[in-house]
Amino acid sequence: MSNISRRQILQAMGKGLAVFALVPFVGCDDSSKKASVESGLKAFSENLVLDGEVITGAHWGVLKATIKDGKVISSVNALQNSVSNPLHSTIADLIYTPTRIKYPMVRKSYLENPASPKPELRGADEWVRVSYDEAIALIAKELKATYKQKGKEGVFAGSYGWKSSGNLHNSRILLQRFMGMAGGYVGVTGDYSTGASQVIMPYVVGSIEVYEQQTSYPMVLDNSQVVVIWGADPMATLRNAWALNEGTGLDFFEKLKKSDKTLISIDPVRNMTCDYLGAEWIAPLPNTDVALMLGIMHTMLKTNQYDKEFIENYTQGFDKFSQYLLGKSDGVVKDSAWASKICGISAQKIESLAKLFFKNRTMLMSGWGMQRAHHGEQTHWALVTLACMIGQIGLPGGGFGLSYHYSNGGSPTATAPVVGGINLGNVSQGGAEWLMQGSENNFPLARIADALLNPGKSIQHNGKTITYTDIDFIYWAGGNPLVHHQDTNTFLKAWQKPRTIVVNEIYWTPTARHADIVMPITTSYERNDISMSGDYSNLHIVPMKQLVEKQFGAVDDYKVFCDLAKAFGVYDKFSENKSEMQWLEEFYNQALTQSKGLLLELPDFAKFWEANEPLQFEIPAESEAFVRYADFREDPILNPLGTDSGLIEIYSQTIEKYEYKDCPAHPTWLEPIEWLGMKDKPAEFALITSHPALRLHSQLANTSLRKEYAIGDKEPIWINPKDAQAKGIKTGDIVSVSNQRGEVLAGAFVTDAIKPGVVRLCEGAWYDPQEPGKVGSICKNGSPNVLTLDMPTSALANGNIAHTGLVNIKKYEGSLEPISVFTPPKGA
Repeated sequence: MSNISRRQILQAMGKGLAVFALVPFVGCDDSSKKASVESGLKAFSENLVLDGEVITGAHWGVLKATIKDGKVISSVNALQNSVSNPLHSTIADLIYTPTRIKYPMVRKSYLENPASPKPELRGADEWVRVSYDEAIALIAKELKATYKQKGKEGVFAGSYGWKSSGNLHNSRILLQRFMGMAGGYVGVTGDYSTGASQVIMPYVVGSIEVYEQQTSYPMVLDNSQVVVIWGADPMATLRNAWALNEGTGLDFFEKLKKSDKTLISIDPVRNMTCDYLGAEWIAPLPNTDVALMLGIMHTMLKTNQYDKEFIENYTQGFDKFSQYLLGKSDGVVKDSAWASKICGISAQKIESLAKLFFKNRTMLMSGWGMQRAHHGEQTHWALVTLACMIGQIGLPGGGFGLSYHYSNGGSPTATAPVVGGINLGNVSQGGAEWLMQGSENNFPLARIADALLNPGKSIQHNGKTITYTDIDFIYWAGGNPLVHHQDTNTFLKAWQKPRTIVVNEIYWTPTARHADIVMPITTSYERNDISMSGDYSNLHIVPMKQLVEKQFGAVDDYKVFCDLAKAFGVYDKFSENKSEMQWLEEFYNQALTQSKGLLLELPDFAKFWEANEPLQFEIPAESEAFVRYADFREDPILNPLGTDSGLIEIYSQTIEKYEYKDCPAHPTWLEPIEWLGMKDKPAEFALITSHPALRLHSQLANTSLRKEYAIGDKEPIWINPKDAQAKGIKTGDIVSVSNQRGEVLAGAFVTDAIKPGVVRLCEGAWYDPQEPGKVGSICKNGSPNVLTLDMPTSALANGNIAHTGLVNIKKYEGSLEPISVFTPPKGA
């Protein structure tokens, strides 16, 4: 692998010379298939390696695939990391799985009469194969009919999900680029991951924070004395990244494990990271993190062990918040005893945490699960306020971070040019800018079922009023909303409202099964692309080379939307008359141009592509020494935050003006709609829907990795031994998990790694109803969103509350039907 060092850069600067990053040529075993640079882009992109090793990538890593006789037989990490990642082995499974959608398919009732397509049969109807041209013509015809009848407000193209990696074959951007040029669409704001936090944090610290660069891993290793991992499981979630995972996060936690720091995991589950690090496990009741933080802060206030200078110089509104802590504003003192009764952690432990945090350089690493809860806006606001009282924000190894568990958020940024990618359009035509036709009626993503069910309804959102439109045509690409969204049965009712649903998909996912028209899409291993590794580090430029021929009738999203663009007369604007390889060369050349300013001379695109190796860039010392908020701490007047006051806002006057009853103007304990401490509980156990360790949400659910975790061929549910004994449940039993929203079957796993009264069912299991197409059917596979609540965090953010909810559990005594979601549906 080529490595451009900082020393080389400095030497070149001193000599006035450019630095060459030459990538060695890597030959193929079959010389007849070897492509030469001189033959041009077309030749070497069309000649696949039949026997040899080829570089590609995915969310879970930069990968090296071994190919024999034109078929992938194995895949491994192409980089040198200290921690292994089992997800690297999945390429062959993903290409050759029986769950592939092989050809364009149309639901039978829809094909017979698109004007009256019997949407209630979605998920139960049989499928009819049509030709590719027929499918394109049908989609174009029905989209034009919707535009005529409903306008752009009747078309939804706000697809959301972990689309395949790659800067060209970005399905969501391609879809919205086409729709914006064809006639417009309604989209969404926000996301499921950080729906509450990304809205509240701009009021608190002036940025969305959750996707920002963190104080670097080296600064934590060199300076932190106490590291608190609060509601996060990085050893599981850092197996993936939004772009290509460079693996530096897992490497960091391996080093953290070997350090002598005090490590604490605060989570109702003793998760993989807690066990891996040997951290102290503190297990509060689910949804009570704010109460725990308030108890810690009250202790700091009463003992006078908090940083008054930081509060005075860098924050706004602490005086009003302190009145709340002391109970002077509402008559309730938020002391350790009060907090203990709510969160289940002893008052003594709460008081000891207050002293530990203040007396030591402390880094609070928070996950996102705690803000995916009722009143989720309060959790990270309270965490930032706690960090303010500790007073170490802007110091090396101190403060807080909201992204250490995601995409290697503490990985220092390399001195690297950035590769370009496909965008939404807005191209110039004849000297004048040709603008896409978007919509002013976008709505918060987590409210999609509400929007489909209630056209014309108005909701409050972040200080504004939003009115839902009457959506009659949905085009989804790069996501699996039927598994992703809360309260599956309500979502199924909403999914029956539109007249037409088109899905571009690789596999027969639950969402594809509930569509009207399905287009068979290539895996990222059947097409060429390019990306960078490391969402924060930009450590490599990676060639994502096509490994095998396109399977069956699979086509690229790019081709689908190019052909639809022809039907709408916007092909030239959409495609800019560029082929796949021409786009990739353009994206690479954008980095090539930037490299001149960095005194780096990269190989030209042809040499880069032929070499079949990632380009790696050096991490400069200043990146390794990065401390978030250091400039702000040095001079808050010259380096103000983006808040109204320029300071960290513990009390927000803007939020106060909104007068939202479910989102007060400072961090506040608000009782969730369902939790273990409520009166008249509707069910017995708190449900935790954690990220899985051997999937990426619902991706990889159809690979051989499933054999490693499935119990009784179902998603496993964790239950404490005391609870299991009381229910007569043992490991391996099939159990029914239910509440008023639905019922699923799961395989019991009895473990002391979960707090009594709590059960864990990981999100992402494919929904598999016993009675296909029937709302309310039992899910045979244990999809937890059948059980979760679909209501907003608050009127401020309207995020999802998938981690708030109660369920009942009992040993299942009924007849068991085999899992069917991993075999093609009828007609397919």
